[in-house]
Amino acid sequence: MTIDAGVSVGTDDRDVEKAAAAAAAVADIRDGMLVGLGSGSTAAHAVRAVGRRVAEGLRIECVATSRATEALARSAGLTVRPFDDVARLDLTIDGADEIDPALRAIKGGGGALLREKVVAAASDRVSIIVDSSKAVARLGAFPLPVEVLPFAHAWVMRVLAELGGTATQRRGPDGSAYRTDQGNLIVDTAFGPIEDPAALALRLSQVPGIVEHGLFLDEIDTVFVGRPGGVDVHRRGEPW
Repeated sequence: MTIDAGVSVGTDDRDVEKAAAAAAAVADIRDGMLVGLGSGSTAAHAVRAVGRRVAEGLRIECVATSRATEALARSAGLTVRPFDDVARLDLTIDGADEIDPALRAIKGGGGALLREKVVAAASDRVSIIVDSSKAVARLGAFPLPVEVLPFAHAWVMRVLAELGGTATQRRGPDGSAYRTDQGNLIVDTAFGPIEDPAALALRLSQVPGIVEHGLFLDEIDTVFVGRPGGVDVHRRGEPW
């Protein structure tokens, strides 16, 4: 299904595509919902779109997947609840770094993959918003983010190499080691085209010291893909 974006979008204008996808996804929100808000530059479009709907009278509460998203949500006029007293959410809207026709995704470019995965698991529905460049035939062009305990850093780097990955520790803007909101490290690991995402996810989950990985294989229900002139909507179980 394609939704008319109502705007003219150039092929290279990915930011406009993200905004159109965000607006389409946010249209699914109804009064009384508890909504999860993802992290990263794409999810930020959804936060701002939710803020506009709240300003127009929508009555909802939100949960943020990162401190940065919480700050943005509050600045947009949203009511943000702490997740530690939330057992269930109606809907989560988030971005992705890549997504394939089976609605499997690589996430974590914004550094919040652990919290994003927890919030997604607690949600009745998960909607992903992406620009057209993020819809891929096969995962793996984008390096897979892996969240690692600092104590286990050297060991995990060795295991990732043994699994065929080229692992690079993520750095912050000042060149120091990037830290997640949990104080952990992120190792961005280039595996190339991932032939069997489920097998890789299982193997990574078995490595002591890996807190979480950025493969989201069965959490996503709907993806909104911004394209020039409209938004394609794909739902789990339907043809891509």
